[in-house]
Amino acid sequence: MQQQTRKPELLEGNLPVFVFPTELIFYADDQSTHKQVLTLYNPYEFALTFKVLCTSPSKYIAAETAGAVKPQCCVDIVIRHKDVRASHFGVVDKFRLYVFEQSQKKTLGRKEVNATLLPSAKGQQHKEEEEKRFKNEHMAEHVFHEHKPYKPDVGSPPSGPSLLVVFLIIICTAALMLPTLGDIESMVPLYLHLSVRMKLVAAYVLGLITMYLRK
Repeated sequence: MQQQTRKPELLEGNLPVFVFPTELIFYADDQSTHKQVLTLYNPYEFALTFKVLCTSPSKYIAAETAGAVKPQCCVDIVIRHKDVRASHFGVVDKFRLYVFEQSQKKTLGRKEVNATLLPSAKGQQHKEEEEKRFKNEHMAEHVFHEHKPYKPDVGSPPSGPSLLVVFLIIICTAALMLPTLGDIESMVPLYLHLSVRMKLVAAYVLGLITMYLRK
């Protein structure tokens, strides 16, 4: 007697959702940044449907707020900022992506992406440099005051992520930022264009590393 193979039941809300980039930054003085692209990846063996919600829908135009993603494929969601004004500088809005199993109503997972409007890219770069300098000075002062006689600690585990983890994060992030095969408008050399499958693998590995670091 032949037994039917059952698909494993997916728990509601526990499915990892892979979206890149993880944050949207719009600059008021750079019109080219007023249009951003969110890429939703589906590395699974089953199709997904998705829905996009926003905390401030009046500020943005989303080209596709709902749709489907085939197994081991991805879909681009174009987000346009249509209300660029000084009163919105620094305000953090949120986009929330819900994913569902196709033909099912229960939510399998969700992902939030912050969206921020800043006045200038140059001003933001200067601010980040100042914050980095202040942080380095503060850390140096802290080390000076808290310095203690050296005591060898045999067998103590290293703190922070290993060099291999950092290397994988850099490689996966770079892979997601490279253009996809068939993107004729890109100025990047053709040999650096990656296939959708390669980007799916990079997104999956980056998601696993993120979950590991959160433990």
